[in-house]
Amino acid sequence: MGTDIHRSLLTDGALDRLHTVARVDTTTTITTIIDASPAEALRLAHAEVLFTHWGAPPLTEEALHRMPRLRAVVHAAGSVKHHVTDAVWQRGITVSSAAAANALPVAEFTLAAILFSGKRVLDIARAYTRARRQPDVLPYFSGHGNHHRTVGVVGASRVGRRVIELLRPFDLHVLLHDPYVDPAEARALGAEPVGLDELAARSHVVTIHAPELPETRHMFDARRLGLLQDGATLVNTARGSLVDTDTLTAHLLTGRIDAVLDVTEPDVPPADSPLYTLPNVLLTPHIAGSLGNELGRMTDWAVDEVARYARGLPFAHDIGPEELTRSA
Repeated sequence: MGTDIHRSLLTDGALDRLHTVARVDTTTTITTIIDASPAEALRLAHAEVLFTHWGAPPLTEEALHRMPRLRAVVHAAGSVKHHVTDAVWQRGITVSSAAAANALPVAEFTLAAILFSGKRVLDIARAYTRARRQPDVLPYFSGHGNHHRTVGVVGASRVGRRVIELLRPFDLHVLLHDPYVDPAEARALGAEPVGLDELAARSHVVTIHAPELPETRHMFDARRLGLLQDGATLVNTARGSLVDTDTLTAHLLTGRIDAVLDVTEPDVPPADSPLYTLPNVLLTPHIAGSLGNELGRMTDWAVDEVARYARGLPFAHDIGPEELTRSA
């Protein structure tokens, strides 16, 4: 994992728990494998399980050659696409991820974005800040509110499914588009299955939870963004590449639609990007996932997986190469 990340990750007794089920090297955080020092290379050569997190180096064929005893990778975070390569699967190494744990705060962030957009919280807050007196709020609520609104969920991923679950107590109608989910399953989740164009046209709020794949790049392009109804809100907590950011920015500049963007393309917009200052945009720096004490949830799941491995049990949250075609 990256330098010093373990200081935030392995807290509240997590390291002590690891020590009860494994021999853990607490003196070295490996940030590179190919250029490892002789002492690091010796530790890697004896490693049976890698406990990884953000900033983990790629597990290439050359890297794996230096870890002949490696049998498992336990990732105490979400996506493993940044470090797990085809060579890992070819070696028969099992992989576990805390992606399901990381999905929870993303879904909570999304729920807040959906409900706030329905109440036009950002608009009213800015009006209040400008006026510094009681504003006439009735115009801001014309045609808005969270009663019988339609929310379109793009992708029945871990996050997408959790969002649908969190929306159940509210008086909202949920649409779902996911090519891997049949209509019966979508209805069982509590959503109406629809095509992506229909979802874009019907929804008051569109929230994106699809994976980053070649075929999903700019799935919200000029044509599909044009289908969004006036006053709609686009929420993206998945990957920036799923939306044509330049075209979205042009739509936002007109004030026709709103956006809640936790991810963009590029990851950090240029300093002169209108996204920083537009009143109809909430722009955040990829904070929807686990932060602060939420890291402890992912750590607990990962340590539990190491404990299962030590007892000879299969992982509870194992993933395979086929799943990476459907996940972020």
